[in-house]
Amino acid sequence: MCIRTLWRQRCTLGENWMVIKNWLKQITGIAAEEQALEAERKRLEEADLEMLKKRDPKAYATKRGEPWVNVIDVKVNESNVRNGFFELDWNSFFIEQLIAAGYGEIADPEEEVVDRWFRDIVFNMLNEEGLDTSRNSGYINVVPIARGKSEVS
Repeated sequence: MCIRTLWRQRCTLGENWMVIKNWLKQITGIAAEEQALEAERKRLEEADLEMLKKRDPKAYATKRGEPWVNVIDVKVNESNVRNGFFELDWNSFFIEQLIAAGYGEIADPEEEVVDRWFRDIVFNMLNEEGLDTSRNSGYINVVPIARGKSEVS
């Protein structure tokens, strides 16, 4: 019983200590200083994010946990306009979004997941324009360049 009483007193002392500590911070101005520092930290963090958004959109989207994909380059074969390639870049959140939409499984290579999505985009564009979607107009070749980057031709 003595131990239980000591434990209760310790808990009460701890709660009172926090009240006293906060009161001391208020009267000495430390609380206001801490609030000002926190506000400045948030402002700097927002400014860094805004700069990152302009400098590196992929890193910005990744930091925010958002899917991101971009066409880096498009090349067309001058002697045969039916052949060309798109160089795509993406983040892992984009791959997760594609997998959730049914374009692949978690174990599939990222390039294959993106290839399925890209083929679907091309098919839908042809279909919307009333063009033959079964025509023989070449093939899609996906060459991995680096993690998160592929050349699609």
